[in-house]
Amino acid sequence: MKKVKKFLSGRATIVALAILVQLYWLLSFLYGFRMRYSFLNTIINIIAIFVVLVIVNKRSNLSYKIAWTVVILAVPIIGLLIYFIFGRSELTRKTRKRMEAVNAEIELELPENQELEEELQKQNMSAYRQSRYVRDWAGFPVYRNTSTKYYPSGEEMFPDILEALEGAEHFIFMEYFIVEEGYMFGKILEILKRKAVQGVDVRFIYDDFGCVTTLPEKYYEQMQGWGIQCVRFNPLYPIMSVIMNNRDHRKILVADGKIGFTGGINLADEYINKIQRFGYWKDTGIRLEGEGVWSFTVMFLEMWSYINKTKEEDLSRFWPQKYQTQQFQTDGYVQPYADSPLDHETVGENIYMNIINRAKEYVYIFTPYLIPDDEILKALQNTAKSGVDVRIIMPGIPDKQVIYWISQSYYEPLLECGVKIYQYNPGFLHAKCFVCDDEIATVGSINMDYRSLYLHFECGVWMYKSKAVLQVKQDVLQTMADSEEINIEFCRKRPAAIRTLQSVMRLFAPLL
Repeated sequence: MKKVKKFLSGRATIVALAILVQLYWLLSFLYGFRMRYSFLNTIINIIAIFVVLVIVNKRSNLSYKIAWTVVILAVPIIGLLIYFIFGRSELTRKTRKRMEAVNAEIELELPENQELEEELQKQNMSAYRQSRYVRDWAGFPVYRNTSTKYYPSGEEMFPDILEALEGAEHFIFMEYFIVEEGYMFGKILEILKRKAVQGVDVRFIYDDFGCVTTLPEKYYEQMQGWGIQCVRFNPLYPIMSVIMNNRDHRKILVADGKIGFTGGINLADEYINKIQRFGYWKDTGIRLEGEGVWSFTVMFLEMWSYINKTKEEDLSRFWPQKYQTQQFQTDGYVQPYADSPLDHETVGENIYMNIINRAKEYVYIFTPYLIPDDEILKALQNTAKSGVDVRIIMPGIPDKQVIYWISQSYYEPLLECGVKIYQYNPGFLHAKCFVCDDEIATVGSINMDYRSLYLHFECGVWMYKSKAVLQVKQDVLQTMADSEEINIEFCRKRPAAIRTLQSVMRLFAPLL
């Protein structure tokens, strides 16, 4: 009963109800107006056709266009209203211009190392092409003088996070999608409070939508009271707004500019298996130490400056070398990158596509959600058809049943082309990793679904011949041993009603 009362009085419920009331009022008004003035039907239909033409001619995903076309033409009033509120993948023009101005200024501080790029080009042309894409189209350079460490679980990564925070003497930057009060965040918060008192520059960003059910409203004010500079991204208000569609899904931690973490691990107890929600929570992360951390520092400062509408005057005080007296260790090539809905460049998707299309021996994939667009689906199918060993590991226990059913609807067309699919029996797999040919891997926050690939702010690390590459491979092989391999019969023996439901839901998958 207490849980029910808490849910009904929660901020998420209040916001959802407020938006539903607004939708109901607008729809009632439009339908009533239409009944009174018959010519309005013709005007709405003309607007619907015009909007569909605009959508079709946009530089966006084909499935996304089809889904919105069906909705708008089938029910014009509802479809148009929902599209104008939730359907546009870009930020508002004013917001976009402000963030672009911030990014253009800060990204000037990202170095290009032509000598290093030529070195990579001589070693492996395919890897160089992938790296060059990230540099030219995402704006983030490749680094040496950086060591890597991969974590196959949140509980293995957590002690190193605490150690890095304890060791910070100058600044700590943290940016997370989900933060929840509990053991994990309590331990972190204890250190952050102490460091802030000691004079360390502690800054924290959390996504307000991601934390709507896990943190009290205006929790950032409490953190500010403890001396922690804290802001929320995309404040959630009980009004309809296009900006609600975009979320900061990144996970970034930077300590003194020389140690950085990212991956799929948020700051909540299930991520370190202190509590169990969907069986064992299998997640992954990566630690960088060295010059490559600078790109994560830049990502954070861009978001910080955008939210606060401020300008960082002296970026040099955040350089990795600023507080490092010894030479950084070199561990292959690393290239942290960010993706955003600001432009029409789907960086995360294209990095995944480049790995798939250039694979020679194998591609192994961790993903919690398998809702690929047509381009990724065809790439996976064609790569498997060419004889490359393509394997995808999915959760055995879902966190979202509807998304799980949609993901399973893609099993059959992939299996028919030779892709091997596994479901992780012990629980929910939240990891987002690719590893290829014992040479290339990427670890980050990007799911294989439309929201991550098109609507969210995301990040990751692309690596070539780093130690972490084979560590990712070893983890995949171990995880497969704990998983069930899915065969074609699994797909075909499902009840007809489930298969029909999956087909319908798949049509609207881009809108979820």
